[in-house]
Amino acid sequence: MNKWIGVDLDGTLAYYESYHVNAKTIGEPIPLMLNRVKSWLADNKKVKIFTARVAGGGLEQDVQRSLVEEWSEKHIGQKLEVTCVKDWQMVELWDDRAIQVKKNTGEKI
Repeated sequence: MNKWIGVDLDGTLAYYESYHVNAKTIGEPIPLMLNRVKSWLADNKKVKIFTARVAGGGLEQDVQRSLVEEWSEKHIGQKLEVTCVKDWQMVELWDDRAIQVKKNTGEKI
């Protein structure tokens, strides 16, 4: 099994003010989250950047994927995989917009 941790980009891993579809910049890294990601990688855990910037496919999403990969190489020291899709191997998702619910109940935690 190839388990991975998803980390949202804008507002979680990188500072975020506002976003528009053709954004060509990514904010500076958020130190606490950046260090957490580096620690996971040092422990040989797989981390993917989880972002809506690459949703929908097409040329603009390819441009966004390249921007995110370059950002991760610059600030994390390696290109992390970039996705907008959850799968069965994802074990955690860190996101500034998520609301956690108790499994199989729908109850807000």
